[in-house]
Amino acid sequence: MSSLLERLRKRKDDRGIMANLRCILTPNKRHRAWPALNRLGIAVDDEVAAFIAGLYAMHPEETSTGNLGTACRSIESSRDERRGEDSKLTPTERRFQLLITAESGEELNSRVLRILMLAKSQGVAINYERLLYDLREWPHKRQRVQNEWAREFWAPGAEPLEEGA
Repeated sequence: MSSLLERLRKRKDDRGIMANLRCILTPNKRHRAWPALNRLGIAVDDEVAAFIAGLYAMHPEETSTGNLGTACRSIESSRDERRGEDSKLTPTERRFQLLITAESGEELNSRVLRILMLAKSQGVAINYERLLYDLREWPHKRQRVQNEWAREFWAPGAEPLEEGA
């Protein structure tokens, strides 16, 4: 269990600190989040931890299962979007494809933020422990993370293929 998330959970009802943490999600307001990040023991230059703190402050509803692909599948279901037999993608599928094609940095953060705003609007919980891990892995093992998210979105319960198979 992440100590970062433990600290966020303890402060979840502190409206002031949560409001300040949400500022990390707005480029021209990031400086307002720095004191709150410091109080939580998060270095202001730890971009992934700061981003997760901001996301958590925006939408603290969490789960301990699944990944962002699972959350997107739940969003699609809660919006009552039906996948057809044709090649036409649902709106959530289109957003998900944009998400998994993000390179890194601001592009990835922007797309994750949009997905989480949608999750909040639909009451879909997020596995922040897994999201923190996946975002830290993205620069080095992007293909693995993309595959795991895609498998959970389009083929939940499917077993991953063995390397080299």
